[in-house]
Amino acid sequence: MTALAALTREIEGCRICADRFAVTATGHAPRPVPWLSNAPILVCGQAPGARVHASGIPFDDRSGDRLRDWLGVDRKAFYDRQKFAVLPMAFCFPGYDAKGTDLPPPKVCAQNWHDRVMAALPRVRLMLLIGGYAQEWHLGAKGVTATVARWRDHAPDKVPLPHPSWRNTAWLKKNPAFEAELVPWLRDRVAEILNDG
Repeated sequence: MTALAALTREIEGCRICADRFAVTATGHAPRPVPWLSNAPILVCGQAPGARVHASGIPFDDRSGDRLRDWLGVDRKAFYDRQKFAVLPMAFCFPGYDAKGTDLPPPKVCAQNWHDRVMAALPRVRLMLLIGGYAQEWHLGAKGVTATVARWRDHAPDKVPLPHPSWRNTAWLKKNPAFEAELVPWLRDRVAEILNDG
């Protein structure tokens, strides 16, 4: 068994947030969804949602459809572990609060796993930093709008992105430079890396 496979198995068995999840409105048990591989493109997201919690497949929802559109890839390419790996800020669905709002990813997850995972992924050429939690962790940046507006400061190896949730449609309309400038550049960069093999 490779070191990455052993680490993946260890993450799959993680239950450090069991008590935390049990008292959420969803009252669910942990189900880590590691999608790790020695791929050149690493998607650093927030945390699995309820649908991903059920399916065990990251970005298996409308947000994933929008993300794949931004990247210019189809599902087959996105789920090819020789091309993409996924490292969320939390491997488990954090649950909902009493109002039905997504809870934030527990910090203990990244504190426990991120350094070890990053050390096991030496081939990463492009990190896609989706949302404020990932951008703060990997860039020390706060404020998604300002961070995404300064994406060229981090390119070509790290690219901050807004969350592809359909709830962010208003954000996209208010920030047209994202789809006019960053998305075309990103599609070209992804294609370049994937064509390099």
